[in-house]
Amino acid sequence: MVGAVVFGFTAPAQAAPVRVMPLGDSITGSPGCWRALLWNRLQSNGLTNVDFVGTLGPQGCGVPYDGDNEGHGGFLATNVANANQLPGWLSATNPDVVLMHFGTNDVWSNIAPATILTAFGKLVDQMRASNPNMKILVAKIIPMAASACGPCPQRVVDFNNAIPAWAAGKTTAASPITVVDHWTGFNTATDTYDGVHPNAAGDQKMSNAWYPVLAPLVGGGDVTPPSVPGTPVASNVTSTGATLNWTASTGGTGGVAGYNVHREQGATDPLLASPTTNTVTLTGLTPNTQYQIYVRSRDAAGNLSANSGLVTFTTQPSTCVDTTPPSAPGAPTASGVTASGATLTWAASTDSGCSGLAGYNVYREQGATDPLLGQTTGTTLSLTGLTANTTYQIYVRARDNAGNLSGNSPLGTFTTTGGTGGGACTVVPTTQTQWGNGYVIQPVTVTAGTSPITSWTVTFTLPAGHTVTGSWNATFTQSGQTVTAKNVAHNGNLAAGASTSFGFQGSRPNGNTSVPTAYTCTSP
Repeated sequence: MVGAVVFGFTAPAQAAPVRVMPLGDSITGSPGCWRALLWNRLQSNGLTNVDFVGTLGPQGCGVPYDGDNEGHGGFLATNVANANQLPGWLSATNPDVVLMHFGTNDVWSNIAPATILTAFGKLVDQMRASNPNMKILVAKIIPMAASACGPCPQRVVDFNNAIPAWAAGKTTAASPITVVDHWTGFNTATDTYDGVHPNAAGDQKMSNAWYPVLAPLVGGGDVTPPSVPGTPVASNVTSTGATLNWTASTGGTGGVAGYNVHREQGATDPLLASPTTNTVTLTGLTPNTQYQIYVRSRDAAGNLSANSGLVTFTTQPSTCVDTTPPSAPGAPTASGVTASGATLTWAASTDSGCSGLAGYNVYREQGATDPLLGQTTGTTLSLTGLTANTTYQIYVRARDNAGNLSGNSPLGTFTTTGGTGGGACTVVPTTQTQWGNGYVIQPVTVTAGTSPITSWTVTFTLPAGHTVTGSWNATFTQSGQTVTAKNVAHNGNLAAGASTSFGFQGSRPNGNTSVPTAYTCTSP
């Protein structure tokens, strides 16, 4: 159930527009299109006395909106607190409300929840120094499921579980902290494009989570949800489908617009259907499987009711005997290639057998025995642990639920980057995320060789038309397309074999998929 734990407060009493700062990392700013959805929903519901503020501008979402923000791609909340970066942003923008979805990069970096929340506390203190009546909305962050960070899903759970108690101890009557749950109901398989960053469906869910908490702070708005729908009743249950009916909801802002039908499945409850009436026929279910289903009604303003009661049913055993393999998928193409990884995408297969398409196996073409590099249910896979400066030939095979495998796709070929430098140190860049006109490279890991070093310099080449728009933990200069990054005071001294890292954000022309290349590391 998507919701918020609210510590009561009232809207800022002022005639001027309420100034709202969206604060966070690339999920907020690169491009962070949940902000566009949230802004336009406020406007369409008559809540126009609002000004989104920040020192960063919009990165484009295809619709007009107030895109000012403080969504700094690759930033860690702990680093922002330790470096005292927030006070400058606050003094430049003077917000009344802060929407903070922060901590994803800290969790990725295996920073303990207590350490992140200590940083949150410092940021809150800085917000209150700027405005003693600051209203602070803190997110339980969206889940992660990236192959490059196997422990991250549980780390997110641990971090989110610690937030409510921290908020309860830090909230005040003058400057309340509201915890907004972005985790519950968010599915990394359907709501992100890479296991970390929201796609269009994820942006919509994030906007929906923020809206009922923000709306009262910017002039009201009716956020009363519809009544709870009746417990669904199942009929016509087959091996792959069922029909559900329930008692309709009433009320809500602008009347009941429809219903969301979810499967109760533990940490994340997938959305199965969104009918506009109080009946739905589900298809594509798994044979001989128990389903627990609940329904939530939604109104014209997007407010959601509480969950209905659960209905439980078991699909019939399958009568399917499937010996027909899926069609071969398209040739994989590589993007985001680094010294140790790459992201592959391919055109989907089709399956005419009765068992249905289950997913894909990704192999390296290597002679007599082709190793399996990974499996996925979608048409993209991020590879990690690759060897630097090595050519890979990759093919994909589709599989169905009966275990039939398609023929091989055509081969896709790519070469990992070098990842080494001038002897005293090495450098390995990682492309954390990409979007249409930009990317975040983090971590760029610098490692000392067999002897200690007291400073380091990394150079790399930007593709034509690219620019560095932000950086952290290094000092950047640029000459033509060559960028030089030098250590800052706290990360130049490295013991033999020790590592540090920095990062940067780049912009590029729309449609250009290149990323920087030719990284080298030297130490005097």
